[in-house]
Amino acid sequence: MPKTPKEPKLEHSDFSGEFEDSGVTVLIDIFRPAGTNGDWTLEVISQTEVVTVWEDKFATDLEAWEEFLATAERDGVQSFLDEDEPQLH
Repeated sequence: MPKTPKEPKLEHSDFSGEFEDSGVTVLIDIFRPAGTNGDWTLEVISQTEVVTVWEDKFATDLEAWEEFLATAERDGVQSFLDEDEPQLH
């Protein structure tokens, strides 16, 4: 039987999940390779499947969560819905 390449397993932070503000819901995904002490990646996925990815990695999942909150506070959650803007932070 041919072997299929395995997707790398990811460890998802407890901070991952839905976030709603002003009627806008986004999905927060904070993750790193499972079984490592690697840095955390932060992604935000909008209802229209616009994906925003931070180029910088975070030493802790809490730092990633706080960065999301700061961005949402500064720019508003609806800023994650704009498909015309580059979606890298």
